Amino acid sequence: MEVWVEREIEGCDFPDHRLKTRFGKLLSRLNQKIGETLPTACQDWAATKAAYRFFDNPRVDESIILAGHFAATKSRMAAAKGPLLILHDTTEFSFQRARPEAIGKTHVIVDRKDRPGTFTVCGLLMHSSLAITPRGKPLGLTAVKFWTRKRFKGLNKLKHRVNTTRIPIEQKESIRWLENLKQSTRLVNPDRCIHIGDRESDIYELFCLAQEENTHFLVRTCVDRLAGTGSTTIARKMKREPIQGTHQVEVLDAKRRPIQVELQLRYSQMMVHPPIGKHKKYPPLSLTVIHAWERGKPEDRQPIGWKLLTDLPVENLESAIEKVDWYAQRWKIETFHKVLKSGCRAEVAKLRTAERLTNLIAVFCIIAWRVFWLTMVNRTNPKASADSVFTETEIAILNQLSGDPQQPAPQNVAHYLLAVAKLGGYLNRKNDGPPGNMVLWRGLSRLTDIHLGVEISKELVGN
Repeated sequence: MEVWVEREIEGCDFPDHRLKTRFGKLLSRLNQKIGETLPTACQDWAATKAAYRFFDNPRVDESIILAGHFAATKSRMAAAKGPLLILHDTTEFSFQRARPEAIGKTHVIVDRKDRPGTFTVCGLLMHSSLAITPRGKPLGLTAVKFWTRKRFKGLNKLKHRVNTTRIPIEQKESIRWLENLKQSTRLVNPDRCIHIGDRESDIYELFCLAQEENTHFLVRTCVDRLAGTGSTTIARKMKREPIQGTHQVEVLDAKRRPIQVELQLRYSQMMVHPPIGKHKKYPPLSLTVIHAWERGKPEDRQPIGWKLLTDLPVENLESAIEKVDWYAQRWKIETFHKVLKSGCRAEVAKLRTAERLTNLIAVFCIIAWRVFWLTMVNRTNPKASADSVFTETEIAILNQLSGDPQQPAPQNVAHYLLAVAKLGGYLNRKNDGPPGNMVLWRGLSRLTDIHLGVEISKELVGN
């Protein structure tokens, strides 16, 4: 079993040690065949049948599968220095099934171009929390929550009948944001954590919970709340604030090319009040508002406009720029979800029930994190030792593929990850950016196949 696999399963507490052994073998095989089906990864009927039984075992669930990874994430968070960014986001897995009721529903689509009429999407929803350093190095998942909708009773149907702000948070799906915040802050000193979310995380109960848990948040808002003494709003107060300076951030244009965009920054600390229906239950909070707006109107995309809200102090332009850069890291959790869907191909799985699919996706979460970690290690810590990522045999194979095996090669992770990326189709041209997740997971699969061929050749020679 690979060293990294042993580290990720060490903290698992299965009711039977044989289940832990089976989980380790499954994780290793699925990692060696990223994106392949269970039969392809397991290679024979006995191992495939054991995998199906593992995912269908009533004593196995996603919390047990991910417990070891959470423990490993905890140790990596403790070893990291400085603040920790906890990225939160929700994604959806859609499946085609003859009996969708065995899995569940996610939403209803009305009058789609390729399928007119109304139909229900079969699938699962997952809310995940990913810990990274301010430089972008992913340390691991801190919380994951799966759910599905047996029937639709969303707030959109209630908007014309009741004031949705008066509905307790415990009765909404939004409670997942609070639950993941609680679980994440238990892994490390909560004062080091900054919880980052998009406009869906603009939940007043989340702000109050962060204060109770002695942790911090930085979210993009979509609600213009009452501010000051309660007679005005955040937007009105921010209009009176002068532009404090400008800052450049890197974004992608319509052709997915990186470009530099200049943002104008305003910031102000003010008293923010809870929704009218909850003003008796929750107190007003002293928060900092940051507005970052792009100059001009680009032709091929919408201009950037971020309205950020945080409980962290912002006393000068440098501090405001730091918070904007932290929020700009939020896209990394979307990249993690892309690795899950495009790399691990979670939505291609043919398992028939929600419980089995949830267990399989939980295993994919660990693999997707490692692929993403390899991608970012190459960018944030390229001089790290190659021994921390590759085995001696893999290093020897990569030395053989990259040139003269007798010539000593640089013993850093960047050199060998570049060799893996080339196996996955990376061209390393002058103007190419650093290797991405896609070429790395393809390269890792090819490296595994070459490694297997080397081991078979050794056995044949020995016989």
